[in-house]
Amino acid sequence: MARGAVQRDDEGQDRAETVAEPTLHLVAREADRPAQPPEGQPPVALDVQPLVAALPDPRQTARALALCVVEILSGAREVDSIARWVTEDVHRHLQQRAAVAARNRSATRRPHRRPSLRAGSVVACSPADNVVEATVVVHGRSHARAVAIRLEVRNARWRATAVGVL
Repeated sequence: MARGAVQRDDEGQDRAETVAEPTLHLVAREADRPAQPPEGQPPVALDVQPLVAALPDPRQTARALALCVVEILSGAREVDSIARWVTEDVHRHLQQRAAVAARNRSATRRPHRRPSLRAGSVVACSPADNVVEATVVVHGRSHARAVAIRLEVRNARWRATAVGVL
């Protein structure tokens, strides 16, 4: 932006002169510029999420939740025991599935035994920031079940936002 200034010339006459205001020039330093990856390589993410780094390993969380979910469906555990680790939708879904499983068990009139379960392999991937999707194989006495779990960071902990059991 320019501003007007009045100066006197050699003959004593006033003359108006336009003087430019100083402008601020930002010069980027080499150290401030982001590093460019070599040709053909994808850019590397430089931001480390401190919140996710402070959380426990999501694979361990998925393994423990998968065991709990299969115990709930077998009648050995109450849904409320994992309420703080799942969202309300998942909690409601597990309550419905547990009720159906309980009706099916009562219709067969077999003696109820506590299941002997162990978690097998865990496969996990991260499709987005603060999200982990994992599949856990849970082995019982007679068969194995696959449990798919989507974990998201909510309230500074991993919480299951979706659970599927095959």
